[in-house]
Amino acid sequence: MESLTQFLVDWGYWGLFLSALVAGSVLPFSSEAVMLVLVHMGLDPVLCITAASLGNTLGGMSCYWIGTLGKSEWITRLGVSDKQLARARKFLAGRGALMAFFAFLPTIGEAIAIVLGLMRSNVWLTGGSMLVGKTLRYIVVLATFESAVSLF
Repeated sequence: MESLTQFLVDWGYWGLFLSALVAGSVLPFSSEAVMLVLVHMGLDPVLCITAASLGNTLGGMSCYWIGTLGKSEWITRLGVSDKQLARARKFLAGRGALMAFFAFLPTIGEAIAIVLGLMRSNVWLTGGSMLVGKTLRYIVVLATFESAVSLF
């Protein structure tokens, strides 16, 4: 994992975009760590947040696309449990595409995007809401890290 992270760091903004894309999909990865390393190395924080947010949203929209396929048994094979799907369905009941804002949440975020795909929610509202939520998460992560570093 360390060599993969180093490879992504060497690629700069594109590596961050790719790491965020992977992290936004059903595959487990921490794009936040790559972003923090790149910002610490001197890359522009705004461009890092932009690359990470766009990549993570694209990864999240891949979960939405999986949901549009409509096969629950495929979804459970990808590592999203029936329990997670049930929780996401209950969470989303009657709320619609704007709930994609919460796709950044750990464990349930992928399930939210998948269920929105199953529900055939508006793709533009889903993508926009997801982008806002993921961007705010990266801003909070970076601001928290910068605040913690400034203490030392």
